[in-house]
Amino acid sequence: MAGDGGGKPDDGAAEALDRPLPDGVRRRVVQIAAEAFGSLTVSELPGQLRQYARFTPSRRAKFAGNAMAAALESEAQFRQRVGEKFREAHPELATALETGAPPPAADPLDVAAAAYVLRPLGWVKLVTAAGEEAQRAEAERADEETRAELERLRAEAAAARDHVRTETERLRAELEAARKEAESLHRKLRSALSDVKRGEAAQRKLRGELDEVKAHTQAQVSAAESEGRRLKARLSETEAALEASRKAVREGRSIEDMRARLLLDTVLEAAQGLRRELALPPVSVWPAETVDAVEPGRMTPKDIAARALSEDDPAILDQLLALPQAHLVVDGYNVTKTGYPQMPLEQQRLRLLGQLSALAAQTGCEVTCVFDGAELAAPVLLAPPRGVRVLFSKPGITADELIRQLVRAEPSGRPVVVASTDREVADGVARAGARPVASAVLLKRFSRG
Repeated sequence: MAGDGGGKPDDGAAEALDRPLPDGVRRRVVQIAAEAFGSLTVSELPGQLRQYARFTPSRRAKFAGNAMAAALESEAQFRQRVGEKFREAHPELATALETGAPPPAADPLDVAAAAYVLRPLGWVKLVTAAGEEAQRAEAERADEETRAELERLRAEAAAARDHVRTETERLRAELEAARKEAESLHRKLRSALSDVKRGEAAQRKLRGELDEVKAHTQAQVSAAESEGRRLKARLSETEAALEASRKAVREGRSIEDMRARLLLDTVLEAAQGLRRELALPPVSVWPAETVDAVEPGRMTPKDIAARALSEDDPAILDQLLALPQAHLVVDGYNVTKTGYPQMPLEQQRLRLLGQLSALAAQTGCEVTCVFDGAELAAPVLLAPPRGVRVLFSKPGITADELIRQLVRAEPSGRPVVVASTDREVADGVARAGARPVASAVLLKRFSRG
């Protein structure tokens, strides 16, 4: 390899290091190999380095440093190729090393790394000298750092001493101030103790005066209680005398009242005796009834249908409930299952009763709501709303039969309206004199508000 540059071929090939390559020299050697790496073809690279062929020089030095150092040591042909690339890049340094006269101004590490790669005669001495020079420089740098660290520590120690001195003086001043404050507090404490003793003496004096006042007040209270008892006794005597005088007045008045009542009873008995004796019949006809005229007819629930209204018009229900003493009987489940069958039975009952309560408040009519109780496992706990009577049929009796019983129980002539879509219920209550309306009519009346 050296012979390619004009010297003897492999003049230093027989030489070998007797110690590990110094770290600084090794880093420079790896750097030289990484720079030459990119100029070599893949076939010119050792097998273990071909995987790093596409790496940049810095990445090769980082990831393939150990592998390149081992290849330079063991692969002479690879080392010669790297040396050729180095000789092309640094011909002056390579020529100086082959002539045995390295430049005095050159960095010893660069000289040693170049000598390791080029292997001129005496390269081992150059590498060893460079290592020793690097160690010496490292020692000097470490010595410089040690001296700088020592100076820094001395400066810190001096600053710490100054700080301690300052803190000591400050603490002494604070201690002195605290001592003075403690003396002041002692004086104030003694003064306060004196004030407390004087206060205790004044308190004892006031307690004695208070005991005297209490005794005097107790004597006055006893005297007042005695006077109060005496006055109460006199008041009782006065009230007794007043009650006696009132009783006497009442007795005198009672005698006069008794005489007047006795006279009145005598007159009444005489009149009754005269009536029996004359056999006068009771008055059944009034004078105004003897005049011949035509009296107006009274409106009944059956007359409502004669008006120009549709059977499903909620105005019919308003007219029916406007009749005097109207009674609305509602087939509960028939109405709820027509209007909102998807709800649970309990919610159906609560919703219907709330709507009926509002209707009763608006119209003032009597409202009775009937539910079928045949399938109930237990009595329903329900607080009826204001204005609505709630009934459940007994076991063995249907709600339809209970509705018919309610209609038959009403006196003849009273307006009774039954809300149910059940045809059998409607026909039955109509025969009993009630007016049936469809459940849809009641629901429309609810929606109207």
